[in-house]
Amino acid sequence: MTRIIKHLLVALFCFFLFSLGAMSQPSQNLTDCNKEPDAYQSNRNTVLSTLRNRSSLGSYYSNATAGLKPNTVYGMFLCIGNISKTSCSDCVHSATSGIAETCESHDSSFIFSGDCMVRYSDVSFYSLVEASPSTSSYAPINSSDSPKFFNKTLPGKIDELVLKVPSSSSSPIPYFVEDQEHVSQLEGSYDIEAMAQCSPDLDPRNCTVCLELVVQQFSECCSQSRWARILFPKCLLRYNISALQPTITSLGVRKGDFIFGITFIAIMIALLMGL
Repeated sequence: MTRIIKHLLVALFCFFLFSLGAMSQPSQNLTDCNKEPDAYQSNRNTVLSTLRNRSSLGSYYSNATAGLKPNTVYGMFLCIGNISKTSCSDCVHSATSGIAETCESHDSSFIFSGDCMVRYSDVSFYSLVEASPSTSSYAPINSSDSPKFFNKTLPGKIDELVLKVPSSSSSPIPYFVEDQEHVSQLEGSYDIEAMAQCSPDLDPRNCTVCLELVVQQFSECCSQSRWARILFPKCLLRYNISALQPTITSLGVRKGDFIFGITFIAIMIALLMGL
């Protein structure tokens, strides 16, 4: 009987020590407070960081991929070809930071900025021509400047750029062409500055297809505009027309008015002589 009591006492003592040890351990439920971000978000952050780093190295275009399916993230940036490398890097840094802050839970996002475009997606978009999302901004021509003067040159200038861009894939800034022209007409003169660009992941044929979409939108929205900017995910068009400057003769009058005046005087003289 005594031995049984001793064993019980020993067992109770051991249980007491075990209970004290268990009470001194931290609660395992607290580990949920430091939950690791999901795989897609982590891959997205990796892609955005990679794009920022590559823009800092002077690239005007780059794409990046991170992670395995189904959490793969695809991303890219494209800078306008006529800005400095520093401006390109600043634009990409700003855009990627904006995406990270406002689109944390989204599977895809797209930012059009003044000088660059940045995007990421859970679906690969490399080498594809896409019609959306797109955006356009423009300013109508002043009523004092008849659109017919500009229409004599602007469509031809845009068609010229569209033909040149697909064949410029080996240029220092691939698929980017810009041009400036001073146009003089009887009514006056003006300058046209225009540029067109495709994303380097397109082949020449798809670059042409993309720019044709831009031209179609130009004809629908902006053909009567002094300046316009049309952006598609893989290509863009920009142009600006200066104000019409009347042609001034050595007598200090506009050339059109001078010719009209001479013509009017000649008619009046002929009528008087006929009398």
